[in-house]
Amino acid sequence: MADLDGVPWPPAPIRTPRLLLRRPAASDRDGVIELLCSEAATRYLGGPQSRADLSLTLPQGPTGRPGVFTIEANRQFVGTVSFDRRDASRPGHVRASGLEIEVSYAVLPDELGNGYGAEALAGALGWVAQVMPREPVVLCTQTANRASMRVAEQAGFLEVARFEEFDAEQWFGVRQPEGATA
Repeated sequence: MADLDGVPWPPAPIRTPRLLLRRPAASDRDGVIELLCSEAATRYLGGPQSRADLSLTLPQGPTGRPGVFTIEANRQFVGTVSFDRRDASRPGHVRASGLEIEVSYAVLPDELGNGYGAEALAGALGWVAQVMPREPVVLCTQTANRASMRVAEQAGFLEVARFEEFDAEQWFGVRQPEGATA
């Protein structure tokens, strides 16, 4: 998406000890559908979507939108991590103008609990620190999602607010750029 300030896209694949973060490919489509249809994977993300609807509406190939990474483990799709600008009309901001970089991630239900989300988040945040070194990154999750709150805190996010959105209490954190003061 153009509003990531002209960041060159796609970047070289990002390797972590167990994962590869790469540009989405057409071969990821079935995994993305599985992820978005999963009650376990989407419990705190608005709930599962209809497989039939996704089969009709999800593009056959990647859109090339900057900021979207496929998470791959052992050469298999296991999830996604993405960066977008947080909509200024939503609650939760650390800048008066809003539009902070917001990260989100999701992992297939069979892969939950093995640290892939935390590892992918760390790798992707390293990329942001290189290409947008002055940008704070925000993360929002339901307070009911204790695991995601722990992952965020381990990745260096500090809680700045809690608020109601989507009929649930939200935890909102920020990870300031290296050397910045909160």
